[in-house]
Amino acid sequence: MPLILSGNVASALGTGYDVANSCKFETDTYMTKTASSGNTKTFTVSFWCKRVALGAVASGSNQFPIGTYQDSDNRISIAFTTANTFVVYAGVGGSTALHFETDKEFRDIAAWCHVCIAVDTTQGTEANRVKIYINGTQETSFSTETYPDQNDDLIINTNIYVGVYDTTNNFFHGYLSEVVYIDGTAYAATSFGEFDEDSPTIWKPIDVSGLTFGTNGFYLDFEDSANLGNDANGGTDLTETNLAATDQATDTPTNNFATVNPLYPNNSFARSEGNLKLVAVSNGKGIDKATMGVSSGKWYFECKFTDDDNAAVGISNEVTELNTWSPSSGKNVFYHTYGTKIVDSATAADYGATYGTGDIIGVAYNADDQEITFYKNGSTQGAISSLNHNEIMLPAFADTGTSSDNTLEVNFGGCPAFSISSGNADANGYGNFEYAPPTGFYSLCTKNLAEYG
Repeated sequence: MPLILSGNVASALGTGYDVANSCKFETDTYMTKTASSGNTKTFTVSFWCKRVALGAVASGSNQFPIGTYQDSDNRISIAFTTANTFVVYAGVGGSTALHFETDKEFRDIAAWCHVCIAVDTTQGTEANRVKIYINGTQETSFSTETYPDQNDDLIINTNIYVGVYDTTNNFFHGYLSEVVYIDGTAYAATSFGEFDEDSPTIWKPIDVSGLTFGTNGFYLDFEDSANLGNDANGGTDLTETNLAATDQATDTPTNNFATVNPLYPNNSFARSEGNLKLVAVSNGKGIDKATMGVSSGKWYFECKFTDDDNAAVGISNEVTELNTWSPSSGKNVFYHTYGTKIVDSATAADYGATYGTGDIIGVAYNADDQEITFYKNGSTQGAISSLNHNEIMLPAFADTGTSSDNTLEVNFGGCPAFSISSGNADANGYGNFEYAPPTGFYSLCTKNLAEYG
C-alpha cells in the first residue's frame, strides 16, 4: 500500500496521453515574451503546477505562475497568495478591471493541480466574462468577486511573464507543465483536460496541440532541455532567465514523483531546487521526509552529500519525532556519514564505509522482505535485514549535528538536485539516476506505485 500525501493523483492513472516534461522554477528563474498587438478582450490561460512552498517566500509575497506586466497600474496578476488562496486580478490605468480571490486554500505540495482561466469581456452576461477552473471544476465561491465591464480592454498582450510578477520579485516556487496562453478565444477547462472515465473525480491532461492559439498564443511543453522556452506551437520562443537544462523535469501531471515534504514541522533544513536540496540550519537537528511512502514493493532513491558535517539518509515512518535526532527501533533506519546504522535511540551498529562530501548514497528499500541496502557511489555496503517495519515508510534525511554545514541533494528520479553524469532509469524507464537501480527496484513515482505499491 503506498502513501501519497496529496489529493488529486491523476498521475497514478493510465491517461492515454502522457506529459513528458515540466520545468522547475524558484527565486530568480522565469521566462518572458513581448507580445505584439492582439486581442485585449478575450484570452485563456491554462497551466499545471506543483507547488513546493506555501505562504510567503523570500522573493516576495504572492507566487505568480504566469501573468502580464506593463507597470503596477497596468497588469494581469495570476497568483497563489500568502494565505494560499488563488487570485486573478487585472488593473487598467490604476483602476481594478477584474478581481477574483478564492475563499478556499490550495495547500497541496505533493500533487499536480490544473488551473484554467477563461476571460471574454464581450459577453453580455456578467458571469460569462470570467471563468476560473481548478482541476476541471469551475470555482463559484470567492471572497472577492469583481467582473469586468462589457467590452473592457485588458492589459494582456504586453509583457508576458512565466514564473514571476515583474522580473524582480514574487517568483513562483514549484514545477510548471503544459503552460498555454490563448490569444482571442475563451476555452473551457475541457479543452485542456478531462475526468477519467474509471475514476470520475480525477482530472487529467489531454493533448492541446489542436487548439487555436491566436496571434500571441504559445504552448510550453518543456521538452527541449536546451531551449526550455520553446513555443511548441511554432511561435516566438520565450526568453529564459537563469534556467538551465537541469531545471527540466520528468515529474509531470501524468507521472508524479516524490519530493521532500516541506509541511513536516521540523527545523532541520532549508529547502530549495524543487524541495530536493536540503541545507541544514544552525542548531537544526532533525529529520525531513518524502511526500510518498510505501509498505510494499522495492524502491530506490539517491542522496548526494555535497557539503557534509554530520548527516544521515534512510527511511522513517510517518510519526517519528522530527525536531530531534532520536530514531526508534522498528520506526526507521539510517546510514550515517560516520558509517553506522542507527536502529534505536541508544544503539548504533557498525555498518559500511564512512562517507562524506561528494559521495552519492543509493538507498534500495525492499518493503516486501523488510530489508534495506545502502550503496556508496554505486557499491553495496551490505543488506540490513529483519527491519520489522509493519507500516508505511518514507525516505528520510537527517541533520544529526549542530552545524549548518550539511547540504544534501536528493534524487527521486523526477528532477535530480545534482548533475547526473551517466543517467540510469529503472526497469520501467522512469527516473534519472547517477547509478542504475538494483534489479527489481523502482523510482518513487505514481506510475510505479500504481503497479507495485
